[in-house]
Amino acid sequence: MVRAIVGANWGDEGKGKITDMLAKESDIIVRFQGGSNAGHTIINNYGKFALHLLPSGVFYDHTTSIIGNGVALNIPYLIDEINSVVERGVPKPRILVSDRAQVLMPYHVLFDTYEEARLAGKSFGSTKSGIAPFYSDKYAKIGIQVSELFDDEVIKEKIGRVCETKNVLLEHLYHKPLLDPEELLETCRQYRDMVAPYVCDVSAYLHQAIKEGKTILLEGQLGSLKDTDHGIYPMVTSSSTLAAYGAIGAGIPPYEIKDIITVVKAYSSAVGAGAFVSEIFGGEADELRRRGGDGGEFGATTGRPRRMGWFDAVATRYGCRIQGATEVAFTVLDVLGYLKEIPVCVGYEIDGEVTKDFPSTVKLGKAKPVFTTLPGWNCDIRGIKTYEELPKNCQNYIEFVEKEIGVRISMVSNGPGRDDIIMR
Repeated sequence: MVRAIVGANWGDEGKGKITDMLAKESDIIVRFQGGSNAGHTIINNYGKFALHLLPSGVFYDHTTSIIGNGVALNIPYLIDEINSVVERGVPKPRILVSDRAQVLMPYHVLFDTYEEARLAGKSFGSTKSGIAPFYSDKYAKIGIQVSELFDDEVIKEKIGRVCETKNVLLEHLYHKPLLDPEELLETCRQYRDMVAPYVCDVSAYLHQAIKEGKTILLEGQLGSLKDTDHGIYPMVTSSSTLAAYGAIGAGIPPYEIKDIITVVKAYSSAVGAGAFVSEIFGGEADELRRRGGDGGEFGATTGRPRRMGWFDAVATRYGCRIQGATEVAFTVLDVLGYLKEIPVCVGYEIDGEVTKDFPSTVKLGKAKPVFTTLPGWNCDIRGIKTYEELPKNCQNYIEFVEKEIGVRISMVSNGPGRDDIIMR
Protein backbone atom coordinates (compact mmCIF):
# COMPACT_ATOMS: atom_id res chain seq x y z
CA MET A 1 0.00 0.00 0.00
CA VAL A 2 1.47 3.35 -1.06
CA ARG A 3 0.22 6.65 0.34
CA ALA A 4 1.46 10.13 -0.49
CA ILE A 5 1.46 13.11 1.84
CA VAL A 6 1.68 16.47 0.11
CA GLY A 7 0.87 20.15 0.61
CA ALA A 8 -2.09 21.97 -0.96
CA ASN A 9 -0.70 25.48 -0.82
CA TRP A 10 2.66 27.30 -0.68
CA GLY A 11 4.31 24.79 1.65
CA ASP A 12 4.44 25.18 5.46
CA GLU A 13 1.06 23.47 5.88
CA GLY A 14 2.23 21.32 8.80
CA LYS A 15 3.11 18.22 6.74
CA GLY A 16 5.93 17.25 9.14
CA LYS A 17 3.60 16.51 12.01
CA ILE A 18 1.12 14.57 9.83
CA THR A 19 3.97 12.59 8.22
CA ASP A 20 5.41 11.81 11.63
CA MET A 21 1.99 10.53 12.69
CA LEU A 22 1.42 8.42 9.54
CA ALA A 23 5.02 7.13 9.64
CA LYS A 24 4.08 5.31 12.82
CA GLU A 25 1.93 2.94 10.70
CA SER A 26 4.38 2.78 7.77
CA ASP A 27 7.34 0.53 7.00
CA ILE A 28 9.08 2.85 4.55
CA ILE A 29 9.08 6.65 4.17
CA VAL A 30 10.39 8.17 0.93
CA ARG A 31 11.42 11.75 0.19
CA PHE A 32 10.84 12.04 -3.57
CA GLN A 33 11.72 15.63 -4.58
CA GLY A 34 13.28 18.90 -3.45
CA GLY A 35 16.35 19.34 -1.31
CA SER A 36 17.41 20.91 1.97
CA ASN A 37 15.77 24.21 0.97
CA ALA A 38 12.62 23.65 3.03
CA GLY A 39 12.08 22.04 6.39
CA HIS A 40 9.51 20.09 8.34
CA THR A 41 9.14 20.89 12.03
CA ILE A 42 8.36 17.92 14.25
CA ILE A 43 7.67 17.84 17.98
CA ASN A 44 7.86 14.44 19.67
CA ASN A 45 9.14 12.69 22.81
CA TYR A 46 12.75 13.42 21.80
CA GLY A 47 12.15 17.19 21.49
CA LYS A 48 11.57 19.68 18.69
CA PHE A 49 13.31 19.06 15.35
CA ALA A 50 13.52 20.88 12.02
CA LEU A 51 14.28 18.26 9.37
CA HIS A 52 15.40 19.34 5.91
CA LEU A 53 16.55 16.30 3.92
CA LEU A 54 15.69 13.39 6.18
CA PRO A 55 12.19 11.95 5.79
CA SER A 56 9.96 12.65 8.79
CA GLY A 57 9.83 8.96 9.72
CA VAL A 58 13.35 8.79 11.17
CA PHE A 59 12.10 8.86 14.77
CA TYR A 60 10.69 5.32 14.66
CA ASP A 61 12.88 2.23 15.00
CA HIS A 62 10.67 0.10 12.72
CA THR A 63 10.95 2.34 9.64
CA THR A 64 13.35 2.64 6.71
CA SER A 65 13.85 6.19 5.45
CA ILE A 66 14.67 6.67 1.78
CA ILE A 67 16.15 9.52 -0.23
CA GLY A 68 14.60 8.97 -3.68
CA ASN A 69 16.11 9.68 -7.09
CA GLY A 70 14.09 12.91 -7.42
CA VAL A 71 15.83 14.59 -4.47
CA ALA A 72 18.56 17.24 -4.70
CA LEU A 73 21.02 15.43 -2.46
CA ASN A 74 23.33 17.62 -0.40
CA ILE A 75 25.55 14.83 0.99
CA PRO A 76 27.36 16.63 3.86
CA TYR A 77 24.00 18.11 4.91
CA LEU A 78 22.43 14.64 5.03
CA ILE A 79 25.28 13.20 7.13
CA ASP A 80 25.15 16.19 9.51
CA GLU A 81 21.40 15.78 9.85
CA ILE A 82 21.71 12.06 10.66
CA ASN A 83 24.38 12.86 13.28
CA SER A 84 22.36 15.70 14.79
CA VAL A 85 19.27 13.55 15.48
CA VAL A 86 21.44 10.72 16.90
CA GLU A 87 23.25 13.20 19.20
CA ARG A 88 19.86 14.13 20.66
CA GLY A 89 19.06 10.55 21.67
CA VAL A 90 17.18 9.30 18.58
CA PRO A 91 18.21 5.72 17.68
CA LYS A 92 20.33 5.72 14.49
CA PRO A 93 17.81 5.68 11.63
CA ARG A 94 17.92 3.16 8.77
CA ILE A 95 18.62 5.25 5.68
CA LEU A 96 18.81 4.29 2.02
CA VAL A 97 19.92 6.67 -0.75
CA SER A 98 19.01 6.06 -4.40
CA ASP A 99 22.01 5.42 -6.65
CA ARG A 100 20.14 7.54 -9.23
CA ALA A 101 19.74 10.58 -6.96
CA GLN A 102 21.85 13.52 -8.06
CA VAL A 103 24.38 15.35 -5.95
CA LEU A 104 23.98 18.97 -4.97
CA MET A 105 27.49 20.44 -5.29
CA PRO A 106 29.04 23.44 -3.48
CA TYR A 107 29.07 25.40 -6.75
CA HIS A 108 25.27 25.09 -6.97
CA VAL A 109 24.99 27.05 -3.73
CA LEU A 110 27.49 29.65 -5.02
CA PHE A 111 25.61 30.14 -8.30
CA ASP A 112 22.29 30.44 -6.43
CA THR A 113 23.76 33.17 -4.23
CA TYR A 114 25.45 35.01 -7.12
CA GLU A 115 22.33 34.95 -9.29
CA GLU A 116 20.00 36.22 -6.55
CA ALA A 117 22.48 39.07 -5.91
CA ARG A 118 22.68 39.84 -9.66
CA LEU A 119 18.86 39.94 -9.99
CA ALA A 120 18.65 42.18 -6.90
CA GLY A 121 15.09 43.60 -6.74
CA LYS A 122 13.83 41.06 -9.33
CA SER A 123 15.09 37.97 -7.46
CA PHE A 124 12.94 34.86 -6.86
CA GLY A 125 13.28 34.88 -3.08
CA SER A 126 15.46 31.75 -3.19
CA THR A 127 16.67 30.14 0.04
CA LYS A 128 20.13 30.11 -1.64
CA SER A 129 20.40 26.35 -1.07
CA GLY A 130 21.48 25.72 -4.68
CA ILE A 131 18.18 24.19 -5.79
CA ALA A 132 17.55 26.02 -9.11
CA PRO A 133 21.18 25.63 -10.35
CA PHE A 134 21.07 21.96 -9.28
CA TYR A 135 17.92 21.15 -11.29
CA SER A 136 19.18 23.28 -14.22
CA ASP A 137 22.30 21.09 -14.36
CA LYS A 138 20.24 17.91 -13.99
CA TYR A 139 18.17 18.74 -17.07
CA ALA A 140 21.18 20.16 -18.95
CA LYS A 141 22.70 16.68 -18.37
CA ILE A 142 25.75 17.91 -16.48
CA GLY A 143 24.44 16.78 -13.10
CA ILE A 144 26.32 14.16 -11.09
CA GLN A 145 24.45 10.96 -10.21
CA VAL A 146 25.35 9.22 -6.96
CA SER A 147 26.38 6.12 -8.94
CA GLU A 148 28.90 8.23 -10.90
CA LEU A 149 30.78 9.11 -7.71
CA PHE A 150 32.04 5.52 -7.69
CA ASP A 151 33.71 5.73 -11.13
CA ASP A 152 36.78 7.97 -11.17
CA GLU A 153 37.01 8.18 -14.98
CA VAL A 154 33.36 9.18 -15.39
CA ILE A 155 33.52 11.76 -12.62
CA LYS A 156 36.74 13.29 -13.96
CA GLU A 157 35.24 13.80 -17.41
CA LYS A 158 31.98 15.18 -15.95
CA ILE A 159 33.84 17.72 -13.79
CA GLY A 160 35.86 18.83 -16.81
CA ARG A 161 32.61 19.58 -18.67
CA VAL A 162 31.11 21.35 -15.66
CA CYS A 163 34.15 23.61 -15.22
CA GLU A 164 34.17 24.57 -18.93
CA THR A 165 30.67 26.07 -18.82
CA LYS A 166 30.64 27.33 -15.22
CA ASN A 167 33.96 29.13 -15.45
CA VAL A 168 32.81 31.18 -18.44
CA LEU A 169 29.88 32.44 -16.34
CA LEU A 170 32.03 32.97 -13.25
CA GLU A 171 34.56 35.03 -15.19
CA HIS A 172 32.33 37.08 -17.47
CA LEU A 173 28.90 37.29 -15.77
CA TYR A 174 29.57 37.15 -12.05
CA HIS A 175 33.26 38.21 -11.89
CA LYS A 176 33.97 35.61 -9.22
CA PRO A 177 36.80 33.08 -8.61
CA LEU A 178 36.88 30.13 -11.03
CA LEU A 179 36.23 26.47 -10.16
CA ASP A 180 39.26 24.22 -9.74
CA PRO A 181 38.71 20.72 -11.27
CA GLU A 182 41.20 19.05 -8.89
CA GLU A 183 39.47 20.51 -5.86
CA LEU A 184 36.06 19.36 -7.15
CA LEU A 185 37.40 15.86 -7.81
CA GLU A 186 38.58 15.69 -4.19
CA THR A 187 35.14 16.92 -3.00
CA CYS A 188 33.48 14.13 -5.04
CA ARG A 189 35.75 11.51 -3.45
CA GLN A 190 34.86 12.78 0.03
CA TYR A 191 31.15 12.71 -0.87
CA ARG A 192 31.50 9.16 -2.22
CA ASP A 193 32.99 7.95 1.09
CA MET A 194 30.29 9.73 3.13
CA VAL A 195 27.33 8.32 1.18
CA ALA A 196 28.72 4.82 0.39
CA PRO A 197 27.09 3.05 3.41
CA TYR A 198 23.60 4.15 2.34
CA VAL A 199 23.53 3.70 -1.46
CA CYS A 200 21.21 1.16 -3.08
CA ASP A 201 18.92 0.60 -6.06
CA VAL A 202 15.89 2.18 -4.41
CA SER A 203 13.48 1.42 -7.25
CA ALA A 204 14.27 -2.33 -7.02
CA TYR A 205 14.04 -2.18 -3.21
CA LEU A 206 10.58 -0.53 -3.39
CA HIS A 207 9.41 -2.97 -6.09
CA GLN A 208 10.17 -5.84 -3.71
CA ALA A 209 8.59 -4.02 -0.74
CA ILE A 210 5.35 -3.49 -2.68
CA LYS A 211 5.30 -7.20 -3.60
CA GLU A 212 5.67 -8.03 0.10
CA GLY A 213 2.72 -5.78 1.01
CA LYS A 214 4.77 -3.22 2.93
CA THR A 215 3.25 0.18 3.76
CA ILE A 216 5.07 2.98 1.95
CA LEU A 217 4.66 6.69 2.60
CA LEU A 218 5.78 9.22 -0.02
CA GLU A 219 6.67 12.54 1.60
CA GLY A 220 6.48 15.71 -0.47
CA GLN A 221 8.16 19.02 0.22
CA LEU A 222 6.50 22.44 -0.20
CA GLY A 223 3.01 22.49 -1.79
CA SER A 224 0.94 22.59 -4.99
CA LEU A 225 1.42 26.30 -5.63
CA LYS A 226 5.22 25.90 -5.68
CA ASP A 227 5.11 23.19 -8.36
CA THR A 228 7.21 24.03 -11.43
CA ASP A 229 4.36 23.38 -13.91
CA HIS A 230 1.19 23.99 -11.95
CA GLY A 231 2.31 26.58 -9.39
CA ILE A 232 2.69 30.37 -9.48
CA TYR A 233 5.48 30.21 -12.10
CA PRO A 234 8.16 31.60 -12.06
CA MET A 235 7.96 32.09 -8.27
CA VAL A 236 8.07 28.33 -7.78
CA THR A 237 10.54 25.68 -6.73
CA SER A 238 12.52 23.77 -9.36
CA SER A 239 10.95 20.33 -8.92
CA SER A 240 7.45 18.92 -8.98
CA THR A 241 5.71 19.10 -5.59
CA LEU A 242 2.80 16.91 -6.71
CA ALA A 243 1.89 13.41 -5.51
CA ALA A 244 1.97 12.22 -9.13
CA TYR A 245 5.70 12.98 -9.19
CA GLY A 246 6.10 10.68 -6.18
CA ALA A 247 5.99 7.74 -8.57
CA ILE A 248 8.82 9.20 -10.67
CA GLY A 249 10.89 10.56 -7.78
CA ALA A 250 10.80 7.21 -5.98
CA GLY A 251 10.82 4.87 -8.99
CA ILE A 252 7.46 3.10 -8.58
CA PRO A 253 4.42 2.68 -10.89
CA PRO A 254 1.88 5.53 -10.58
CA TYR A 255 -1.06 3.12 -10.07
CA GLU A 256 0.46 1.96 -6.77
CA ILE A 257 -0.37 5.31 -5.09
CA LYS A 258 -3.75 4.56 -3.51
CA ASP A 259 -4.22 7.42 -1.04
CA ILE A 260 -3.19 11.08 -1.38
CA ILE A 261 -3.41 12.89 1.92
CA THR A 262 -3.23 16.59 1.16
CA VAL A 263 -2.38 18.89 4.04
CA VAL A 264 -4.35 22.13 4.25
CA LYS A 265 -3.74 24.96 6.68
CA ALA A 266 -6.62 26.68 8.49
CA TYR A 267 -5.21 30.04 7.35
CA SER A 268 -2.58 30.91 4.71
CA SER A 269 1.15 31.51 4.93
CA ALA A 270 3.93 31.71 2.36
CA VAL A 271 7.69 32.12 2.24
CA GLY A 272 9.34 33.83 -0.70
CA ALA A 273 8.04 36.05 -3.48
CA GLY A 274 4.99 35.60 -5.71
CA ALA A 275 1.25 36.24 -5.93
CA PHE A 276 -0.61 35.72 -2.65
CA VAL A 277 -4.18 36.92 -3.05
CA SER A 278 -5.51 36.54 0.51
CA GLU A 279 -2.41 38.15 2.08
CA ILE A 280 -2.85 40.44 5.09
CA PHE A 281 -0.45 43.07 6.43
CA GLY A 282 0.43 45.21 9.44
CA GLY A 283 -0.81 44.46 12.93
CA GLU A 284 -3.38 41.91 11.74
CA ALA A 285 -0.62 39.86 10.04
CA ASP A 286 1.79 40.30 12.97
CA GLU A 287 -0.77 38.93 15.41
CA LEU A 288 -1.50 35.84 13.27
CA ARG A 289 2.23 35.27 12.64
CA ARG A 290 3.06 35.50 16.34
CA ARG A 291 0.33 33.03 17.34
CA GLY A 292 0.80 30.73 14.34
CA GLY A 293 2.63 27.41 14.02
CA ASP A 294 4.60 26.42 17.11
CA GLY A 295 6.57 29.45 18.24
CA GLY A 296 5.31 31.57 15.35
CA GLU A 297 5.31 31.52 11.57
CA PHE A 298 8.97 31.64 10.62
CA GLY A 299 10.64 29.48 7.93
CA ALA A 300 12.06 26.17 9.25
CA THR A 301 15.13 26.59 7.02
CA THR A 302 15.69 30.33 6.81
CA GLY A 303 14.00 31.71 9.93
CA ARG A 304 12.36 34.28 7.61
CA PRO A 305 9.00 35.65 8.81
CA ARG A 306 6.32 34.05 6.66
CA ARG A 307 3.82 36.14 4.75
CA MET A 308 0.38 35.73 6.29
CA GLY A 309 -3.15 35.56 4.90
CA TRP A 310 -6.64 34.28 5.58
CA PHE A 311 -7.77 30.90 4.28
CA ASP A 312 -7.90 30.92 0.47
CA ALA A 313 -10.57 28.52 -0.78
CA VAL A 314 -9.79 29.26 -4.46
CA ALA A 315 -6.10 28.38 -4.17
CA THR A 316 -6.75 25.42 -1.86
CA ARG A 317 -9.47 23.84 -4.02
CA TYR A 318 -7.05 24.07 -6.96
CA GLY A 319 -4.17 22.76 -4.83
CA CYS A 320 -6.22 19.72 -3.77
CA ARG A 321 -7.43 19.06 -7.34
CA ILE A 322 -3.95 19.17 -8.83
CA GLN A 323 -2.67 16.82 -6.11
CA GLY A 324 -5.55 14.40 -6.63
CA ALA A 325 -6.41 14.63 -2.93
CA THR A 326 -8.35 11.64 -1.60
CA GLU A 327 -8.53 13.14 1.90
CA VAL A 328 -7.44 16.30 3.68
CA ALA A 329 -5.57 16.86 6.94
CA PHE A 330 -6.58 20.29 8.28
CA THR A 331 -3.85 21.85 10.43
CA VAL A 332 -3.19 24.68 12.96
CA LEU A 333 -6.90 25.19 13.57
CA ASP A 334 -6.21 26.02 17.23
CA VAL A 335 -4.33 29.18 16.16
CA LEU A 336 -7.56 30.89 15.07
CA GLY A 337 -9.12 30.62 18.55
CA TYR A 338 -8.35 34.28 19.37
CA LEU A 339 -10.64 35.66 16.63
CA LYS A 340 -14.26 36.76 17.05
CA GLU A 341 -14.72 36.70 13.27
CA ILE A 342 -12.72 34.82 10.62
CA PRO A 343 -12.51 36.04 7.00
CA VAL A 344 -12.29 33.37 4.27
CA CYS A 345 -11.34 34.14 0.65
CA VAL A 346 -14.03 32.47 -1.49
CA GLY A 347 -13.39 34.10 -4.87
CA TYR A 348 -11.03 36.29 -6.89
CA GLU A 349 -12.11 39.47 -8.62
CA ILE A 350 -10.16 39.88 -11.87
CA ASP A 351 -10.93 42.79 -14.22
CA GLY A 352 -14.34 43.29 -12.61
CA GLU A 353 -15.37 39.62 -12.78
CA VAL A 354 -15.46 37.18 -9.86
CA THR A 355 -14.05 33.70 -10.43
CA LYS A 356 -13.70 30.63 -8.25
CA ASP A 357 -11.09 29.07 -10.55
CA PHE A 358 -7.42 29.55 -9.78
CA PRO A 359 -5.88 31.39 -12.77
CA SER A 360 -2.41 31.37 -14.34
CA THR A 361 0.20 33.70 -12.84
CA VAL A 362 -0.33 36.60 -15.27
CA LYS A 363 -3.99 36.95 -14.24
CA LEU A 364 -3.23 36.11 -10.62
CA GLY A 365 -1.28 39.36 -10.31
CA LYS A 366 -4.53 41.30 -10.94
CA ALA A 367 -6.70 39.26 -8.58
CA LYS A 368 -8.36 40.87 -5.57
CA PRO A 369 -9.77 38.65 -2.80
CA VAL A 370 -13.51 38.27 -2.28
CA PHE A 371 -14.03 37.54 1.42
CA THR A 372 -16.88 36.06 3.38
CA THR A 373 -16.77 36.30 7.18
CA LEU A 374 -17.56 33.43 9.53
CA PRO A 375 -18.15 33.72 13.29
CA GLY A 376 -15.13 32.60 15.34
CA TRP A 377 -15.27 30.28 18.38
CA ASN A 378 -13.12 32.62 20.46
CA CYS A 379 -11.67 29.98 22.81
CA ASP A 380 -8.79 27.50 23.09
CA ILE A 381 -9.49 24.13 21.44
CA ARG A 382 -6.21 22.41 22.33
CA GLY A 383 -6.65 19.17 24.23
CA ILE A 384 -10.01 18.35 22.62
CA LYS A 385 -9.97 14.75 21.34
CA THR A 386 -13.28 14.30 19.51
CA TYR A 387 -14.99 16.27 16.76
CA GLU A 388 -18.26 16.49 18.70
CA GLU A 389 -16.53 18.32 21.56
CA LEU A 390 -15.35 21.15 19.30
CA PRO A 391 -17.33 24.42 19.63
CA LYS A 392 -20.19 24.66 17.12
CA ASN A 393 -18.61 27.62 15.29
CA CYS A 394 -15.40 25.65 14.96
CA GLN A 395 -17.26 22.70 13.43
CA ASN A 396 -19.03 25.15 11.11
CA TYR A 397 -15.68 26.56 9.96
CA ILE A 398 -14.35 23.06 9.19
CA GLU A 399 -17.53 22.11 7.32
CA PHE A 400 -17.54 25.39 5.37
CA VAL A 401 -13.94 24.79 4.24
CA GLU A 402 -14.72 21.16 3.40
CA LYS A 403 -17.63 22.21 1.19
CA GLU A 404 -15.51 24.89 -0.54
CA ILE A 405 -12.58 22.59 -1.35
CA GLY A 406 -14.73 19.57 -2.24
CA VAL A 407 -12.57 16.98 -0.41
CA ARG A 408 -13.31 15.19 2.85
CA ILE A 409 -11.42 16.54 5.88
CA SER A 410 -10.46 13.32 7.68
CA MET A 411 -8.05 14.77 10.26
CA VAL A 412 -8.06 18.01 12.21
CA SER A 413 -4.89 19.13 13.99
CA ASN A 414 -5.55 21.28 17.04
CA GLY A 415 -2.06 21.70 18.53
CA PRO A 416 1.63 21.16 17.76
CA GLY A 417 2.09 17.88 19.65
CA ARG A 418 2.12 14.45 18.06
CA ASP A 419 -1.22 13.54 19.69
CA ASP A 420 -3.05 16.83 19.09
CA ILE A 421 -5.17 15.37 16.33
CA ILE A 422 -8.88 14.69 15.89
CA MET A 423 -9.89 11.87 13.56
CA ARG A 424 -13.19 12.43 11.82
